[in-house]
Amino acid sequence: MALKVEELRQITERVAGTHGLEVVDVEFVGGGKARVLRLYIDKPGGVTHADCALVSREVGTILDVEDRIPGGSYVLEVSSPGLDRKLVHPRDYERFAGSRVRVRTVQPVEDSRNFEGRLEGLREGKIVLCVGGGASGGRAMGVRAKKHPLPERQIELELSNIEKSNLVPEF
Repeated sequence: MALKVEELRQITERVAGTHGLEVVDVEFVGGGKARVLRLYIDKPGGVTHADCALVSREVGTILDVEDRIPGGSYVLEVSSPGLDRKLVHPRDYERFAGSRVRVRTVQPVEDSRNFEGRLEGLREGKIVLCVGGGASGGRAMGVRAKKHPLPERQIELELSNIEKSNLVPEF
């Protein structure tokens, strides 16, 4: 029986939901004896060690009792998504509007695949980024930084064209 990450996500969401937690991402990586199931959870105000331990204990019990992970041993890791968390779902782009983000697209947009800017939000299946406005603004467009500031402007990126997207921590 082949393991499906979507099945793991459903189990994790069921457990997390009963405790007011959100599942941000589920990864199953490695092979042989080095297999790791990583669960990233979150809640308003952030997750605690107790939240991670609770989800680990409950999800681990379900997976082991139901024998959901065939092929022997694995390591279960449960953690918060971190300051540079992935943006995975459309709701993430709404929730983190106003935050700085770094986005990599599948296909180039305006001759670039890498963008960094302020997330304005989500409109009709596209994320809206405000890019430029600083000396490093050129870097956001995959171009070497210029000596003079680039004008601030908005760019729209199709959700279906996003390969990877993360928050950029601001201090």
